[in-house]
Amino acid sequence: MDPKQMKPASAAAQALGWIDEKTRAVSPPIHNSTTYLRDEDNQYRTGRAYIRADNPAYDQAEALLNHLEHGAGAMLFSSGMAAATAIFMALKPGDHVVAPKVMYWGLRNWLQTFATEWGLKIEFVDAGDNAAIARAMQPGKTKLVWIETPANPTWVITDIAAAAQVAHAAGARLAVDSTTATPVLSQPIALGADLVMHAATKYLNGHSDVLAGALVTAKDDDFWKRLKAIRHDMGAVAGSFEAWLLLRGMRTLYVRVPAACRNAEKIAAHFAKHPRVAAVLYPGLPSNPYHTVAAKQMSGGFGGMLSIRVKGGEAAAIAVAARVQLWKRATSLGGVESLIEHRASIEGIGSPAPVDMLRLSTGIEDAGDLIADLEQALSADGSTGYSRES
Repeated sequence: MDPKQMKPASAAAQALGWIDEKTRAVSPPIHNSTTYLRDEDNQYRTGRAYIRADNPAYDQAEALLNHLEHGAGAMLFSSGMAAATAIFMALKPGDHVVAPKVMYWGLRNWLQTFATEWGLKIEFVDAGDNAAIARAMQPGKTKLVWIETPANPTWVITDIAAAAQVAHAAGARLAVDSTTATPVLSQPIALGADLVMHAATKYLNGHSDVLAGALVTAKDDDFWKRLKAIRHDMGAVAGSFEAWLLLRGMRTLYVRVPAACRNAEKIAAHFAKHPRVAAVLYPGLPSNPYHTVAAKQMSGGFGGMLSIRVKGGEAAAIAVAARVQLWKRATSLGGVESLIEHRASIEGIGSPAPVDMLRLSTGIEDAGDLIADLEQALSADGSTGYSRES
């Protein structure tokens, strides 16, 4: 069956239906060779010369991701940071960039230090406000609008279609960090984005055992060729085994992500009016200020990520994290196991994360067990007050 005729879930589960031609293996082989043989006339008719640019281990994973994102090309990188920073490194000193105030802290810190020192003009705005993005644009000078939606760790939603319109009107590109949404929930290119970035370590892999990143482009243009050169010349490439593991993870993407979404929605609804919770930050709640935009551009769920603000401030929030038993106190997100983390202390000075906030990466465990564990952690005496029938 032609992958173009498959539903996305089928294309992912079968990894586009590719079969190894030589062995007829359903699961692809792992290619470890770093170099490839020239023909007698000094040509490379296979199209492969050296692993840094021509790794056959990438082919299927890149093709699948490109298919799911409806792109014109995809590239794997050694990490999400490598993929993201490649886009900024493809710009020139003096170029103006609009970026969100709420975004992955590692990239934000890199923009505030290296990118700024290198000469990029970074302007941070409230990306949940379309007018704020529009006001920041400098036609002819703004070359890139970078958005992350939902945005880590408070899950601000940016209207992708509106941001694309604003960026293109000023002659800029729109790049979307869609790590949290994944292709299951959001289609940035269909909404007008020029580039999509994934920290593939997270949901695309989904098993907390791979470090990888990826870019997908709407057009195979000169900027994309520049990005290819940056990946090759900087050596920001994933290993063969990592590419193989990533493909394995993507095959269950359309099972894992909806399951995590369902759990997150149940947890958010349960704790929305909890006496020991000051606020639940989750775009799936109708009361959330970004719910309408999220519902417009996300289908099948609102993501597996949410945050809760604990009454009692920073000390109370950290104490809750200390008392969990099923949730794991660990950095990262998007795995099958549920993680909890006090983000403000991790991010440090300048973090937009409130000090009373805990970030929750909801896995695919039983929702009742996850809720019960948070209930007992929120209770100083260890009692849950929770019934599995409720």
